[in-house]
Amino acid sequence: MKLTLQQALEKGIEAYKAGKVEEAGNLYKAILKAHPKHPDANHSMGVLAVGVGNVKEGLPFFKAALETNPSKSQFWLSYISALIKLDQIVEAKAVLSQAIDRGIKGETFDQLVQQVSERNVDLQNPPPEQLQLIIKLYTQGQLQKALSQSNQMLERFPNSVVLYNIAGASNSGLNQFEAAIESFRQALRIKPDSAEAYNNMGISLNDKGDSESAIESFRQALQIKSGYADAYYNMGIALNNMGDLKAAEDSYRQAIRFKPDHAVAYRHLSILHRYIEHDENFVTMQNLCLDPSITDQQRCHLNFALSKASEDLNEIGQSFSFLKLGNELLKKMSDYDISQDITLFSQLKKSYPGIARGALQSASKPSDLRPIFIVGMPRSGTTLVEQIVSSHSEVTGAGELHDVDWLGKSIVAGIVKPSTEMILNFRQRYIEALRKRADGQSIVTDKMPWNFRYIGLIFSAFPDAKIIHVTRDPAATCWSNYKHYFQAKGLGYSYDLEDTVTCFVLYQDLMQFWQGHYGDRIYNLNYDNLTINQVLETRSLIQYLGLKWEDDCLSPQSNKRSVRTASQQQVQQKVYQGSSRQWRKFEPYLDGVFDQFESVAEDQP
Repeated sequence: MKLTLQQALEKGIEAYKAGKVEEAGNLYKAILKAHPKHPDANHSMGVLAVGVGNVKEGLPFFKAALETNPSKSQFWLSYISALIKLDQIVEAKAVLSQAIDRGIKGETFDQLVQQVSERNVDLQNPPPEQLQLIIKLYTQGQLQKALSQSNQMLERFPNSVVLYNIAGASNSGLNQFEAAIESFRQALRIKPDSAEAYNNMGISLNDKGDSESAIESFRQALQIKSGYADAYYNMGIALNNMGDLKAAEDSYRQAIRFKPDHAVAYRHLSILHRYIEHDENFVTMQNLCLDPSITDQQRCHLNFALSKASEDLNEIGQSFSFLKLGNELLKKMSDYDISQDITLFSQLKKSYPGIARGALQSASKPSDLRPIFIVGMPRSGTTLVEQIVSSHSEVTGAGELHDVDWLGKSIVAGIVKPSTEMILNFRQRYIEALRKRADGQSIVTDKMPWNFRYIGLIFSAFPDAKIIHVTRDPAATCWSNYKHYFQAKGLGYSYDLEDTVTCFVLYQDLMQFWQGHYGDRIYNLNYDNLTINQVLETRSLIQYLGLKWEDDCLSPQSNKRSVRTASQQQVQQKVYQGSSRQWRKFEPYLDGVFDQFESVAEDQP
């Protein structure tokens, strides 16, 4: 005999009470198949799910029951009770509020209200222990995990400004700037007077290359929080990128004014400031460096700043001592070992034959975008070369892009077996990423120096690629690596002079390997020759790139694009000679570490 809906429901409830869960479930499903919005059947399915331990699966059934019949108190009680079991107290409070508005009352309801109130949960943020775990992941550099957990928590705490800030900062650290900016906008929709969100959004805008918008965001932060030292510091970086060095210096000074131990602001200020005898700023940094309460990170920044100040005062021995201390602190805080690079460079050669076998043919998959790769050791002159090339009206300078590394490391490191399909996928994804930075142009420069490691993969994916290899006096390059505080990770060799020399030798050996395979397809440009014969070298470079000559390429200092590397100040000057001999004044303190380069160095003017 065919059962009515009511009979089927009653039979299902009886079966559930008797422990016949499967029979009860089949009866409820049959009802819902015929009438998906049946309130009692939905509620009974929710009760069954909770009863067998699948509490989360019960929630949509309780919601469906309430949507159809919001006046039945038992539906509210079951839903709220399930939320409490799942520790979703914020949601439980919200549902309780809706139930009260509906006039739901009773002893059981009052007990649920009491349970929820005893939890004392912040409606805006997750419990402190969970929040601290996410913050810890972020501070330890586990950005993908921090982002994933922030996003999960935002499903439960959708009004948490803190979570949006962590998600945004994690996205920014992963170079996902658009996603980062959207996270900060969400934070500001919730809390329009969040100075922290404006500051964080400014950082992402600046890293994205939009320094002008970044400065406006920092100003918004300072309107809300007038003595916000970090906003002043970050605005200084953006102003520096824009070439407004005087305003950048003033901004760093403001950061220090409001936060006297702002060590990284002292370091950035030292780059712009010329120190003189009895300089008050120098004395302040020395005293702060001796303060036992500051962290190793702060002391590291201060030592780099004190090294620059001492060099200005012509105290070369003292300058080297401060620099050595700063680098020793960096090495102590890192997990770098030179063996990591020795192993990697060896693997790059081993992986190449397989990559070459999967190389694309020149006619396959043409693209409207033409990348120009500018490679070489950091501090070899790659920034200047990009300024020259991007001064051309047909070229966009995209700066140091991480995409080749992110998309290709597993291939060149031997983690996956290369194939034509994989190389084609690498090409397509790289072009996709490059398009976002092309600014409407068809020719875009990628001046990530370390892409020299990927030359085999680049030529395999882009058979017609233009690769400019920038070289410089070896001793000058190694010294400049050791002397500069690099923001980017992956440059751990630079914390030790011996490691720096070893890494340079590895680089030279790998470039000889690529040169053996690709010959004059790689354009070698010597920085020192460029500074001596600027017109000749620049014309030759532009000809190699297949571009029509434009005189603007001889005035890279007039290029208005934002520069976010350690070479910011240099590229705002006319091309000049002599920088490759600056290391010589430190030679008495170097214990002959560059002796193997002596014959090369002596040939340089």
